[in-house]
Amino acid sequence: MLAHLYARARDGHTTLGPGSDFAELLDALAHLGAGQTHLHELRALLIRTATDDGTGLLALLGPTTRLSMAAALADPALADDELLGGLRTAVADVNAQVGSLPFARLQLLLAPVTESCQRLLASGVPKPLLPGLHTIAAQAYTLAGRLAFETRDDHASRALYAAATNAAGLLEDRWRRAVVHMSHALVTLYSPPGLDAARALVDAAVREARRGDSIPVRARAHALQAEIAARSDAERHAQTALSLAWYDLDRAVDSDPSPTSFSADHLRGFEGLCELYVGDAAAAHDSFARSAKALGAPRERVQRAIVSTDQALACIRLDAPERAAELLHGCIDSAASTGGRVPALRLRQARKKLRPWRREEFVAELDDHLIDALGS
Repeated sequence: MLAHLYARARDGHTTLGPGSDFAELLDALAHLGAGQTHLHELRALLIRTATDDGTGLLALLGPTTRLSMAAALADPALADDELLGGLRTAVADVNAQVGSLPFARLQLLLAPVTESCQRLLASGVPKPLLPGLHTIAAQAYTLAGRLAFETRDDHASRALYAAATNAAGLLEDRWRRAVVHMSHALVTLYSPPGLDAARALVDAAVREARRGDSIPVRARAHALQAEIAARSDAERHAQTALSLAWYDLDRAVDSDPSPTSFSADHLRGFEGLCELYVGDAAAAHDSFARSAKALGAPRERVQRAIVSTDQALACIRLDAPERAAELLHGCIDSAASTGGRVPALRLRQARKKLRPWRREEFVAELDDHLIDALGS
């Protein structure tokens, strides 16, 4: 109740960003001993509430950031570090809600940031601020490109990824451009350009990551390279790339500029994919099971659904179709709650593999669930 009260500004709109009464409340609760998990859940609840009626466009921008943004858009010389801090926090907030909120709502929340970045970069802000602004823009455009893809707007997605690549290319941190390429490769893999275009982007990501300072980003690039190779039936190439990914992770340090971007739990999912396409289905199943169990954070919900769908494919190859259907029921619920395009595409692929059992009751129940949840 207090959270809802403090989140409501004098103008009646919800304000959750830095400098807001709600931010002060969270800080006070933390000092009183509230755990970070509970505070995260409270913030997620308020973000969901702010977008329930289709509004909440500026909810993640605090009052100070709104004023600074208005002033900077009118006069770029007035842009300052405080404004960049507010924009950076808003991007991080939206990214943290992937898996917790539908992608369409996340687009709504991110739109003011992407628009502000575009206008500020075009207007000529003070030069000392440009590296920070380019970093925020690369992150915002990359996330916006993924959200546009998930909501089936491929044209906007391609334009946003192009903008993200340009912004990241102006930074000295080469790993940031690798991150853009990897995100772009994943959406390309599931859109008309397909496997060859995705391979080119992954290879570019590997080149950039090798020149960058982030070891986990390098590991993720090699893992994606392994997946692309496995999908192309290139077993030796896939195993080599996987070995490089594990080697990278073993060298990761806490001081890495992107320490939480990739982990052994994520890599096990890629290991399972390689086993699924060019290896042993039983080994693939076990890798997927370990990975899905470890991916428990709300931010990892979409990834967990994808891994579980792949685990279902392994079950089908192991002649365990009923177990596959059980797994797919959970994936349907996740895809329906987020509106995720990739989980839905993976679900469709798995359902096709169940055609030999289409007259069985467990498949009929799965189809009913698909229709009720996804309308397909």
